[in-house]
This record gives sequence, structure tokens and C-alpha cells, in this order.
Amino acid sequence: MFLKKTPKKKTGRVHLTIAHGYRDQHGKAKTKHIESIGYLDALEKTMADPIAFYTEYARKLDEEYRASKCQTITISADDSVERGVANVRNYGYVALSKIYHELGLNRFFNNARRRERFSFNSESIMRLLAYSRVLYPHSKKNAREIMGRYFEGFDCSLDDIYACLAHFGKCSAMAQRHIRQMVLEQYGEADTSLMYYDVTNYYFETDTQDGYRMNGFRKDKRGGPIVQLGLALDSRAIPIAYRAYSGNTNDSETLIDALKDIKKEYNMKRAIVVADKDLNCGDNVASDVALGDGYVFSQSVRGAATS
Repeated sequence: MFLKKTPKKKTGRVHLTIAHGYRDQHGKAKTKHIESIGYLDALEKTMADPIAFYTEYARKLDEEYRASKCQTITISADDSVERGVANVRNYGYVALSKIYHELGLNRFFNNARRRERFSFNSESIMRLLAYSRVLYPHSKKNAREIMGRYFEGFDCSLDDIYACLAHFGKCSAMAQRHIRQMVLEQYGEADTSLMYYDVTNYYFETDTQDGYRMNGFRKDKRGGPIVQLGLALDSRAIPIAYRAYSGNTNDSETLIDALKDIKKEYNMKRAIVVADKDLNCGDNVASDVALGDGYVFSQSVRGAATS
């Protein structure tokens, strides 16, 4: 990380940004914009030495970034576990931690929380929820109850986690853009020649509907409010983007809207959508044909006539 000073040709004013230097998969040096600071002359009106201040700020960001790339776990051979005490620790999550830090999610969520006034560490909570969603897919409450299984020493209350969800919702669009950019840098251009799309839902421990959490068809075939979530993957099964819909939205009704947004963001001229039978309906087929897209939808053959 470093402080980048960019003079503007027309005005001569110097604009300050925090940038990150890296090399792409071909070894070519590139620079990624991290944070916009502002114009030097404007900052000098309120600060004694903006250059020195933000140079030090960039240095600390770089230290945080480098520290996040290295994790050390120390286990004493003299330590013992008392009989009857459950002291299970999960070490396998380091593989998830590697991907998490390769995508720069620690940096993104640390930057996002600098603009907020809450006391809890939202980046730490995101790590806890991300690891737990993969390893122990359950409720947010359960993620809090088992956080002692990780070596990282998470420290947050259940109220902190619930309060943090609103913050995550507010920066979700920026987070998706950040992830797409980092996937490009780390793993190369997304292959959208095929796009896999499916819809799932999340339920809530409440009977109250609010226009977004609504009664709908739950995957576990129980009752209660849900929200629908549509996820698109590229041909390598790397997530492209997701869209959330109210719980009373039918699975098949999400495809046209989601595909339109994703094609626009990726500047895709044509997509071949691969999906299950829940997405197979006349409107979706007609839309794909009209837009020149392709589709591979599964179809139940139960009860079909044979010859």
C-alpha cells in the first residue's frame, strides 16, 4: 500500500489516493485503487501535513495487509485438557482463510467499518460467519455458540452479529464488485460462456411478514417467512453475483431480472443459462429466445408419454 499523488492536467490540483501495487498472472506490474482521500490543497486547510499523515496511514494499512497474509498458531506441548471438557478446535478453516485473504475481504470490510461508528469489529464477524457458513451451515446464533472452535479468538456477542447484518446489507453491492475485481486479479477473467443459476431461500424464526420476509415455498417444506436468493456461477463454478428477492417470489420469476442485471454488469452479449426444472417455464424460455440467449433447463419426465 502506498500514497499515490495524481496531478490533474487542467487544474494542476493534486489528488491523493491509497493504492496497492501488485503483479498480475503474467508478472506485469499493476496498481489497484483502494481508497480516495481528496485534493491536497483542500486537506491542507484542515491538516498541518496531509502528505505525512496519509503516508503513515498507507504504511499501517500495508502492515495490516501483510499481517493478514501470515498466521501463526502456537500450541504448547505441556498444555493438557481436563477430563470431560470439550475443547475441539478446527484447523481446516485455514484453507478458507487463505481464499478470504486472497480476495482482500479483510481489507474491504476493515475499510467499510472505518465509516461507521459501531464498536464491534465487523470484519471479524464477517470472517466468523463466512467460515461457519461453509464448515457448520446453521444459524447466526449457532455461529456465535461455536466460535471457540477457531484459533483466531473471535470476540463478539450475538447482538453484535445481528446489528452487523444491516451494515453488511448496506455494503453488499460494493462487496460483490470488489470480489469480482479480486477474482479477476487472482484467477483470471470470468468465463461466462455458460452461466449456472439456482435459487434457494432463507427462513426466519418469526411469524411476522414485512413485505420482504414473506411466506413462500420453503426448501425444507415448513411454514414461515423467507427471502429468496438467486446465485449465478460462471462455467468454472466461481460465483458471479447474487440477487435477493421477497419470499413470495416464485423461483422462475427471478431469472429474467437477475440475468438482465448480470449481462449488463459484465457487458455480456449472450449467455447460456443452465438451471433446474424450477426455472423451466414458458416466460423464461421465451425471454431467452427473444434475447438470443441459450438455455439448458432440466425437465421432469415423470408421467410423460412414451412410444
